[in-house]
Amino acid sequence: MLTDDYLQNYLKEVLPMCDGILGEIQKISYEQDVPIIPNEVVRLLSFILSIKKPKRILEIGAAVGFSSGLMSKFLSDGGKITTIDRFDIMIEQFRENRKKMGLEDKIELIEGNACEVLPRLSEKFDVIFLDAAKGQYIQMLPDCIRLLETGGILIADDVLQNGNIAKKREEIPRRQRTIHTRMRNFLWEITHNDALETSILTIGDGVALCCKVSDI
Repeated sequence: MLTDDYLQNYLKEVLPMCDGILGEIQKISYEQDVPIIPNEVVRLLSFILSIKKPKRILEIGAAVGFSSGLMSKFLSDGGKITTIDRFDIMIEQFRENRKKMGLEDKIELIEGNACEVLPRLSEKFDVIFLDAAKGQYIQMLPDCIRLLETGGILIADDVLQNGNIAKKREEIPRRQRTIHTRMRNFLWEITHNDALETSILTIGDGVALCCKVSDI
């Protein structure tokens, strides 16, 4: 976590969990250490999407379907979510949870490696939620910008790598240096790209918020 333990514990007490079937999925996932977004990021997504009211959302990294289930609550009338994942164990759980939530008509799953799927997509999206392999964020970024509507929002999760992103390369274990370098390149690009207006928050493991301001 990127905040002091006492503050983190306080926020956990203050911020409500989801309710209904979505809340059950959230609770079970936390108890079983399933990699879903922490509750403070849940509240951030809920806040952003309640204002944006998107028609089309692209999620990169479906996992067990919790995030897409959450985001579906904020779709405008007739809205849809397209989500991408390549891991069989996650896809199986995703399908089960999507059915439980009654969202089979709102959430479309594309199976495959996102780096291969994204170049084939052409439809524009109001919101893109990036929560996949962190070392591939920089590779996915050009397609994310291309697929995002002007005025749309790119939300990238886990961008600060438990604070290690601020460390020098030689302080990082050798096996983690490639991801460290790629994530640093990603953060540099989103904060210096003229097409984006970007803010980086230290909640959870770091969340980047990028608004596409032009087609440059």
